[in-house]
Amino acid sequence: MHESTSAACTLADYAHGLRYEQVPADVMRFAKACLIDAIGAAVYGHEVAAGEAVRRYLAEAAAGPCAVPGIPDARYGAEAAAFAGGVLVHAAELDSLRQPGAGVHPGAVLVPPALAAARIAGGSGHDVLTALVAGIEVLFRIGAATKHSAEARGFHAPGLTGPFGAAIVVGKLLGVDKETLRRTLGIAGSLGGGLLEFAKAGDGGLVKRIHLGRAAQAGIVAVQLARSGFDGPSSVLEGRYGFLHAYCERSDVSLLTAGLGTRYETLTLCLKRYACHIAAHTPVYAVQRLKAAHDIDPRRIASIHIEGAARLAANHDIKLPADLTLAQYSVPYCVAAALLHDADDPATFGPMLLDDRETGELAQRVSIATSGAEGLATVTRITLDDGTCYEAEQADFPGCPGSPLSHDQLRAKFTRMTRRLGSASGTLFERLEHIEDEADLRWLDAAAAVPQGART
Repeated sequence: MHESTSAACTLADYAHGLRYEQVPADVMRFAKACLIDAIGAAVYGHEVAAGEAVRRYLAEAAAGPCAVPGIPDARYGAEAAAFAGGVLVHAAELDSLRQPGAGVHPGAVLVPPALAAARIAGGSGHDVLTALVAGIEVLFRIGAATKHSAEARGFHAPGLTGPFGAAIVVGKLLGVDKETLRRTLGIAGSLGGGLLEFAKAGDGGLVKRIHLGRAAQAGIVAVQLARSGFDGPSSVLEGRYGFLHAYCERSDVSLLTAGLGTRYETLTLCLKRYACHIAAHTPVYAVQRLKAAHDIDPRRIASIHIEGAARLAANHDIKLPADLTLAQYSVPYCVAAALLHDADDPATFGPMLLDDRETGELAQRVSIATSGAEGLATVTRITLDDGTCYEAEQADFPGCPGSPLSHDQLRAKFTRMTRRLGSASGTLFERLEHIEDEADLRWLDAAAAVPQGART
C-alpha cells in the first residue's frame, strides 16, 4: 500500500497540522478536563498498591529531566516518567475513557507522555492541550475501528490502542515532521500488548496497571526510534497483517478516518465517577439513587439482580476476587460497597473493598444476567427481605459525554483524589483550569508533588 493512501499517513497529516486556534472551545474543555482528571488520578495512585510498586521501580530508574505527579524532588528520564505516570493514573481505576467504549484510556496513556515531552521541549499549555486533542482524535478513531473486539481474543485493549495515541502526542510536542510522525505510528503498532488473563487467573491483577504504563511509555519510544531512523509499515492499521486484522475479531476500517477534521471524537470523552471498572458504573450509580430515594437499609437486602451487555456477565461477575484489582473489576463487589459505604470516596474501592466482611457477604447476593443491552446500559433490581422490589434502568452517569461533569463536580472529584496535597489542591486545580495561559509547565513539577509526610 502506498503511504499516501494509508490511514496512518492520513492520521499523521491531520495531527501534524492541527493548531490550537482551529479547535472549538467545547473540544478544548473536554481535553482540559482529561488533563486535570489524569493529574488528580496520578496523585491518588500513590495511595494504592500499584503506586507503591511504581515508587520502588523508580528507585532503580536513571535520573533525567521529567517529574512524576505525586513525587517531590526526584526527576527521571522520559520513558520512566511516562511509564510511571501511566501506571499511576490507572492505578485506582479513576482514569478517563471513551463512551461508547472502544478500549481506550486517554488520561492514562496520553497525559503522562505529554507531560514528559512538554518538559523536554519546553511546551506551553497551548501546546499540551493541542497535542492532547490530536492524540485523542487518533486514539479514539483507532479504538472505534476495532469495534471493541480485541478483548474477545483475550487482549486488554488499552495496551494495544494506547501506543498510537501516545506516539501522536509525543511527536507533536517534540515537533517532528509529518513523515516522522507517520513512522511513529508504524512503529507504535509493534509496541502494544496486554492480556486479559488477569481477569480469569485469580492472581496477578496488578499487571493490568502495567498495560497502561507501557502504552504511555511506548509513545516516547516510538518517537525516539523514528527520529533515529527506524521505520514501520505505513499500512500498520489496515494492512493484511496490520493492527485491525491481527488483534480484532471484527473491525471497520472506515472508522479510522471517518469525520477527521470535521467531527471531534474528543467530545465522546468520559470521566469516571467512581474508583472502579467502568462496567460497574451504571449499576453503582443506580443503587446509589435507589438507596437515597427509598432509604434502603443494606441489611434488609435479600438479592440484587443486574442485567446488561454480554461482557458484564462474561468478565465482571466475580464473586470471590483474589486481589484488589479484581475486586474493582467485580460488579458484585462494587455494587455491594456502594450500598454500604460512600461510593464517591475513592477509598471505598481501596483495600476495604476486598477486606470488608459485609461487602463480601452482600456481593454473594448479587446476580448478573445478559440482556439485549449494549454498552453500559443496565437494569438493576433490589429485592428486600419482605419482597419489596426497587428497580432502576441506567444508561449513563454524570461524567458521560451527554452529561459531562460540571465545574463543581470536576473540582469535587479532583479534591478527593488530591486530598494529600492539602490546601495546595485547590491552587493546583485553579491553575490547571487556566493552563492555556501558561508559557511552560515547569511549575507543575512541584505543584503536583505530595509532601513527604503526607504519603502512605
